[in-house]
Amino acid sequence: MFSIPSVIYTSLRYNLFDKNDLHRKNHKRNISRLGGLAIVGSFTISILLFSTLTNYKEANFLIASCILLTALGLKDDVYGTNTSTKFSLQLTVASILVFFGGFRLTSLYGVLTIGEMNLVWGGIFSLILIIFLNNAFNLIDGIDGLAGVIGIISTLTFGILFCIMHQLPYAFIAFALAGAIGGFLKYNWYPAKIFMGDTGALIIGLVSAALAIKFIELNKFTGTNYPAFFSAPAIAVSILIVPIFDSLRVFCIRIFNRKSPFKGDRNHIHHRLERLGMKPNKIVWLTASLNVVTIGSTIALQTLGNFLLIFLLIGVCALFSIIITFQLSKKEPNKKSSSLKPDYNSGKSSVIAR
Repeated sequence: MFSIPSVIYTSLRYNLFDKNDLHRKNHKRNISRLGGLAIVGSFTISILLFSTLTNYKEANFLIASCILLTALGLKDDVYGTNTSTKFSLQLTVASILVFFGGFRLTSLYGVLTIGEMNLVWGGIFSLILIIFLNNAFNLIDGIDGLAGVIGIISTLTFGILFCIMHQLPYAFIAFALAGAIGGFLKYNWYPAKIFMGDTGALIIGLVSAALAIKFIELNKFTGTNYPAFFSAPAIAVSILIVPIFDSLRVFCIRIFNRKSPFKGDRNHIHHRLERLGMKPNKIVWLTASLNVVTIGSTIALQTLGNFLLIFLLIGVCALFSIIITFQLSKKEPNKKSSSLKPDYNSGKSSVIAR
């Protein structure tokens, strides 16, 4: 919170703005996208301060991965980076977490009829999951405050659950990131004075993915380990349902329309709510409320099993999307293109696509 004004001043003083996507911006002036530096710095310092109280071990690899990803995000926020470079570095970072840090899923617990997975298949699936969530958080960072609020909800929830499980190292990690995002959000709330950029969104996605994997693995029933929470994969999905559903939805629509899934458009949930006339702060509150309700409901119904709970989660989100489509059809019966509507997009491009 105290470092953000300095970041804003430095950006203005040295003109540190990415002008490669000016055609996508709705803001009337340049706004710094370097807020992620404050998030990463605060997060890292907090982790190091608490390192004397608990043994992080695997978290050391998480910090190293965050530093590497910060370098990628910083370059992209100021100068832009090509897709192959972004993907290569993301793959490297994910590999560090999976094969060195031990952030790897060993089972899908019957989801998609998949049970135990060996090192190879479990590693591959975990790599895909981490990269997907990296980009998913980047994709929802399209209006003021949205990615920050969803990031706080996700990390706070994981932190509380890890506390209940007596897994303090991971609780410290989750709370440290939640606090860092909270300090940033003071300046990112509509109308935003600064954006988190790729740097912030990538770090939130990376840490959230790592926490989700650990939460699922630590609640695995092995006969000797009695889980603190049942249906851990479904609970993890409910915590991250906003970026997961929105990304899957736009990817599927792009593929169905025979377009590249990595080519950005303005068909995200927040874009569609904008076209209904909602202001960014109202969109954030609505989306956050839906996220909190799905988390609470999933935890309350955790004994129903992963398959049914995930099916219900996707169903609720699909119903929400259908309602928006119905409302848009009444509001824009002859609309041919959404590009003519006002866009509150922060102007940032995603790691792979907007």
